[in-house]
Formats: sequence, C-alpha cells, structure tokens
Amino acid sequence: MTDLPTTAFKILSRADWRLTLAEGAYDGSPVDHADGYIHLSAADQLAVTAAKHYAGRPDLMLVEVDLDALGETLIWEPSRGGALFPHIYGPLPVAATRGARALSVTDKGEMILSELP
Repeated sequence: MTDLPTTAFKILSRADWRLTLAEGAYDGSPVDHADGYIHLSAADQLAVTAAKHYAGRPDLMLVEVDLDALGETLIWEPSRGGALFPHIYGPLPVAATRGARALSVTDKGEMILSELP
C-alpha cells in the first residue's frame, strides 16, 4: 500500500469558516451529520469533489487540514470507485488546520482560488 498523504482539504462556506474560527472547531455540514463523519478530500480528489458537490458556489473556503494532528479521529475509508477518502469522526479543530483560502467553483465545476479581500 502506498503511503497516505498527511494533508487533506475541506470545502465549506465562508460563513461556516467564520463560525469555525469563532468556536474553535467545525462540527460538519448537514451531509457530514447524515453520514456520521466529516468528509475531507486528498489533493488528488479535490477537483472531483468540488465539481460534484460545489459547482456554481462562489462563497466558499478551501481549508487545508494537517491529518497527523487529528489522531485517532481520522479514518481512511473507501468511497467512490473504492478510492480511500479521509473521514473525521468528531469535530475538525481549528488547531488541526494549516490555513484557508477563498474558493469559487464555476458552474462547470472549475475551482478558482483567491486571497480574501
């Protein structure tokens, strides 16, 4: 088995990111709550995740997550096509993030990263 990445990403709204910073942790989206874990994407999975779930959304944040900081709450599990995806069973603490950038996803699913004004 190849080595798994030590960094992954979470896409969330700017409003959710502001709330996360204020509260110190992210508890997940409605989809995360329904599935019982917080969905993350490795770098090579990010474009497909953005296109599939966030197309047409202009007011997003791309949050970089230090997977080593998550400890036992992180589990790699098979998802689409059997690929392993990082899932967090518990909240995502701000302390486990390495930064965030503004993100828009076009109607065609193309990601546009920018700095916040």
